[in-house]
Amino acid sequence: MMTIVESERLVLRRFIPDDAAFILELVNEPSWIRFIGDKKIRTLEDARNYLINGPMAMYERVGFGLYMVELKEGGVPAGMCGLIKRDTLEDVDIGFAFLPRFWGKGYAHEAAVATMAYGSNALKLKRIVAITSPDNDSSIRLLEKIGLKYVETRKLTADGGESKVFAYPA
Repeated sequence: MMTIVESERLVLRRFIPDDAAFILELVNEPSWIRFIGDKKIRTLEDARNYLINGPMAMYERVGFGLYMVELKEGGVPAGMCGLIKRDTLEDVDIGFAFLPRFWGKGYAHEAAVATMAYGSNALKLKRIVAITSPDNDSSIRLLEKIGLKYVETRKLTADGGESKVFAYPA
């Protein structure tokens, strides 16, 4: 397993197909479905395919992607955080999601700070953006806390809802 970055309490590493059980749990959380969308992942096989065709394919295509966030202590999977290159955005964006039992402990902030530093320092990205549902107040607070500023609200796809776009630098 390839470690990308470490912080005080966390390790961010590339996903592997064996992470399917974690993904199956994460993407079926009510908060994921509400704010990110229903990916229709219902089985371990669906979750493996999501990993292979999503994050793992992006590693091959652009050299980065979403990463598994594990607690250093015990290697417990807590969430995902990483950088995504979407066709619908000019810039690379940061994304994150954590299982509810890990909320309120500072893990998302710690992972996002490490990811922003990795994007700026290792990948030499000049600008990093983020998108979120207009009503996802906790994500908006986190984006602002790590230095991103609100830029605009727009539809990223013809059939999708509106998203708030944040950027660093704005």
